Amino acid sequence: MAQRNGRRFVGQLEFGGKMFVMHGQGTPSENALLAANIRDWASALGFSAVGFARPDVRLAAPRLADWLAQGLHGDMDYMARHAHLRANPSALVPDTLTVISATLDYLPAHPEAARLADGNQAIVSCYAQGRDYHKVMRQRLKRLAETIAAQRPGFTYRVFSDSAPVMEVEFAQQTALGWRGKHTLLLSRRGSWHFLGEIYCNLDLPPDSPADAHCGSCQACLDACPTAAIVAPYQVDARRCISYLTIEHAGAIPVEFRPLIGNRIYGCDDCQLACPWNRFASLGDPEFRPRQGLDTTSLLELFTWSERDFEERLAGSPIRRIGYERWQRNLVVALGNAPTSATIRDALSAKLDHSSEMLRDHLVWALLKHQNR
Repeated sequence: MAQRNGRRFVGQLEFGGKMFVMHGQGTPSENALLAANIRDWASALGFSAVGFARPDVRLAAPRLADWLAQGLHGDMDYMARHAHLRANPSALVPDTLTVISATLDYLPAHPEAARLADGNQAIVSCYAQGRDYHKVMRQRLKRLAETIAAQRPGFTYRVFSDSAPVMEVEFAQQTALGWRGKHTLLLSRRGSWHFLGEIYCNLDLPPDSPADAHCGSCQACLDACPTAAIVAPYQVDARRCISYLTIEHAGAIPVEFRPLIGNRIYGCDDCQLACPWNRFASLGDPEFRPRQGLDTTSLLELFTWSERDFEERLAGSPIRRIGYERWQRNLVVALGNAPTSATIRDALSAKLDHSSEMLRDHLVWALLKHQNR
């Protein structure tokens, strides 16, 4: 093998308009060089930041176990079913030595804060207004991993983006990408409007130092939560959370929470909108620009969509996975909270003979609200 400056010369790689020189595989200096190159490759792929951590969650695992024991995960049975894999990353991917954690920004040009006050407008969480982040993140992580593999024979890996039992926020804060905010999301000096993804791999890359927390005494996120779902700093009761109720929860939405949902039909961003650090957030990747008018559309317009409209217009969107019935359920609740009008009452009444008992229950509730005003 050729020598260059006393080191084993493996080869060169042109990526993102830059030339990278790789020297062997395994010494601390070589791994430090590889880590630096990975950051550059990730930046060229559009990632906002990348960090490296050991697959060690010993501090976080007891907190997860306690959260599950309290039943705060609601109907998300998969959280408990796969808890052992979250607590033991090497059981999920054997021979994992390093977790490469990456962030990808998604903030749209116009967050929905102003539209929340207009009860006729449909509010979709910012993260779901564009393309499905699962696919975008995994595709880019795979390209990053393939670039690494081209330089390191024997490199093995798996990529994840909210697609497996991975403690994403825990690894991200270990890699100095941010800290866990009191709303439990990853927070940094550039805010919290970002997706997380990971590469579990067998490379022995130098780990980063954990990030320091900078929430201080601020409780803006707790105060802003419409349903008081952030029951304590760093602890969310999913059963009260609007994101859980409109996305994860498959059954009827508890009556006590329906008025508090307002016009939010998919997810909720109130805790992020209230966070002071999000004043410094950058605009997101173009892949996540709003599609199908999801940042400007009225509740009534979306309520007229047929099931075929739902399937076709939301192809490639994370919203599609909740299915048409839940989509209609969420819209009915929001229409029940909307200012009363004959048009809304007629639209709700027209679906009272719907075959879904769950949907009929919500329709009756919404019509009674308008009748009692």
